Amino acid sequence: MDLEPHLRARRDAGCKLLVPYVTGGIDARWLETIEAVVAAGADAVEVGIPFSDPVMDGPTIQEASQRALQAGATPTGIINSLGDLEIGVPVVVMTYYNIVFRTGHRRFARLLADNGVCGAIVPDVPLEELPEWSRAADDANVATVLLAAPVTPEDRLARICDRSRGFVYGVSVMGVTGERHAVADSAGLLAKRLKAATDKPVLIGFGVSTPQHAVDLSAESDGVITASVLMRRLLDGGGPDDAGEIVAGMRAALDRP
Repeated sequence: MDLEPHLRARRDAGCKLLVPYVTGGIDARWLETIEAVVAAGADAVEVGIPFSDPVMDGPTIQEASQRALQAGATPTGIINSLGDLEIGVPVVVMTYYNIVFRTGHRRFARLLADNGVCGAIVPDVPLEELPEWSRAADDANVATVLLAAPVTPEDRLARICDRSRGFVYGVSVMGVTGERHAVADSAGLLAKRLKAATDKPVLIGFGVSTPQHAVDLSAESDGVITASVLMRRLLDGGGPDDAGEIVAGMRAALDRP
C-alpha cells in the first residue's frame, strides 16, 4: 500500500488523519495493539524499532524501547513480524540511522518493502546526508518521511517539504517526544507554514496526549501523530483494548462536526 495516496485520499474525503505509534516488541501483544488501534480508527500506524540510544525520544518512548530490547526485540525480528499483519492501512517504521547503516541501505529498504512497510522515519539523518538512503528507499517504494521543527527557516522548510515522501512530519515543540498538558502555540504556526509550502499531507506530532490536543493541532494541519500517551498506558499494564480506547477517543473528537 502506498503511503501518500492513501493519506491524500482520506484527507480529500474530509477526514482528519490520525496516526498512532506503537513500539515494536513493547510486550507480547504489540501486534494485537496495532490491530486494536487500526480498528479504533487509525489512518496509518507508526511502529518504533527499539534502539538503545533514541535521541529524539523522551522518557516514555525510551522506557518502551528498553523494555522491548530486554525482551529480546531486534530490528529484523520486528520488521519480519510486521509482514504477518493484515490491517488495511499503511505501516511506517520509525528508526535511527545506526540501524539502517549497519543493515545496509538497500538491504534495509528491501526488508521493509518485503514485509509490507511503506514508509520510514529516520530522524537523525539530516537533509544533506539523505541521498544514499533515500535512493535505496525510493527504489524499494518506501517513503522517507522528513521532519520539520518550529525553528526551521523558510528555505530549508521548502526543501524538506519537497524531499519528504508520504507526508511531512511537523514537530510541535523543540525537544523530545512526551506527554504534555497543553498544545504549544508554535505548533499551529508551524502547521500553517507547512501547509503553505506543500500539498502533501501535513501531520503534527510530539505531545498529542488528549482528544482536545488532536482537535487543536489538526485545526491548521491535516492530522496528528500520537505516541507517548499510548505507550505509557501499555507500560503501566494496559493492553490492546486500552490503546484502542485512547485512539477511539481521538478519532471521535476529530470526526465531530
